[in-house]
Amino acid sequence: MKKKTVGILFAGLSTVCLSIPGMAARLDSSLDINGIDALKLQRPPYNLTGNKIAIGQVEIGRPGKFGWDKAVSKNRAVSITAVFLRNSPAKSNSGVDSHAFNVAGVMVSKDKAYPGVAPNAKLYSSAVGGIKTGQPEECLSAQHIALQNGGDVRAINFSFGEPLNRDPRPNAVLDGNALLTQCIDWSSRVHNVVYAIAGNQGKGGIPIPTDNYNGINVAFSSRRAGIFSKVDVSNLAASSPAMSQRLAGREINLGARRAIALLAPGNNIRMLNPDGKVNKVTGTSFAAPHVTSIVALLQEYGDRQLRAKKDKWTTDARRQEVMKAVLLNSADKIKDTGDGLRLGMTRTVIDKQNQDWLESDSYKDAKIPLHMQMGAGHLNAFRAYQQFSTGMSNPSLGEVPAIGWDYRTVNANSTVDYSLRQNLRQGSFISITLAWNRLVELNDKNQNGMYDAEESFRDRGLNNLDLYLVAEDGKGTTTACSSISEVDSVEHIFCPVPTTGKYKIRVQFHKQVNEPIQPYALAWWSVPAKSGNSNN
Repeated sequence: MKKKTVGILFAGLSTVCLSIPGMAARLDSSLDINGIDALKLQRPPYNLTGNKIAIGQVEIGRPGKFGWDKAVSKNRAVSITAVFLRNSPAKSNSGVDSHAFNVAGVMVSKDKAYPGVAPNAKLYSSAVGGIKTGQPEECLSAQHIALQNGGDVRAINFSFGEPLNRDPRPNAVLDGNALLTQCIDWSSRVHNVVYAIAGNQGKGGIPIPTDNYNGINVAFSSRRAGIFSKVDVSNLAASSPAMSQRLAGREINLGARRAIALLAPGNNIRMLNPDGKVNKVTGTSFAAPHVTSIVALLQEYGDRQLRAKKDKWTTDARRQEVMKAVLLNSADKIKDTGDGLRLGMTRTVIDKQNQDWLESDSYKDAKIPLHMQMGAGHLNAFRAYQQFSTGMSNPSLGEVPAIGWDYRTVNANSTVDYSLRQNLRQGSFISITLAWNRLVELNDKNQNGMYDAEESFRDRGLNNLDLYLVAEDGKGTTTACSSISEVDSVEHIFCPVPTTGKYKIRVQFHKQVNEPIQPYALAWWSVPAKSGNSNN
């Protein structure tokens, strides 16, 4: 495979070799408090390392597996559970790729100086093969990984994609209907897998399958004053209406639907190469695996609670919609000043134009739930743990706590209300995220329940759900904040509470497009009036 050809399929990759030994002291790690704050979760009392949780990786090539490939014969730091060529076992010493190894290292490296986010997770990796392969082979690879570990793979990383000019559809555009994009949305729902997709990067990049609905598209951040808090300039984003019109359907989604869901570190990330040397790597390729492996940490925690038969914990904690809502809702936007009114957020995130969330159209327009460049904000592993560890709330059993999440269904033309137990504090912010799936079905010609080459998918569309923060004053209710996108599979509210008082969150099934019952996940984070501490 020619390096130039492969380069257009990777989600951004630049490397600089360093003469730093593998056991050198860790410098400016993307895992520390200035990055995603995951190291805290790896240590006591949390001890979350992804143990026994299966995650996956699909790329053009694959990482080397110790004992199987000579390229990593002197490097045991990145432990791979199994490697494949599409949906068959990989051949020894074939298809090994340093890019895939670096991506795997972000997730599962056991090196003491350069650890992965989830070093004890079980990683299954598939190489789709050479440039002659296409979206059918890529879908087969994703499906094969999703079926590993007895069909229990919690998240799959995509640090590659397809150029639009290779899509076989006539006059192809990014409308969500490329075969690989539909495959991702189908597999997300059917296999219950979180797909973390490296966001499109650079002109003429790899936009397919970034036009998916059900996955999590990830842009990458760079450091500002030592903190990962700025959307890197290499991320593709329309900075003006004219540019948006020019890129629409070609490099960003057709129409008003937003593509990016989260921001994660991706600039100058220090990683080990297969030969043990250290590289600095940059790109969305290395942002996405931060998200994939955080799912492993959260799922390890959730499984502990299930084994202990703790209250408020059911297998709904494993739902991919729940992971999406939790990760987006706990993301950093605006740094808290110490009074908890901004939910304890650790950094102010700025876009390529040096503007923060409060200056964006997503903050000002209820029809735009996500920021074009940073999605819901910057990934924060510890805040995601705080959000998830509350356990599932059930609105039918009474009032819900200030921080929580839920997985439930809503019927067409009806609502589900979540009455918050405590009054909310005036001037404090509330964050609420609603996530649900586009319904994509497999045209299963041979009725085997699996995607086979030459088969296709059917897009049955997206039911329209809306989200409201409703004030209750004893005389009636008024809408304080809302998120009412007509095109997105996510609704997101981040707004200040107008007055101290009683509030409830409302999920509304506004318009039926396919089925009359819609499963959804909801996550919320608020500040009770009795305290400025968001954890009360």
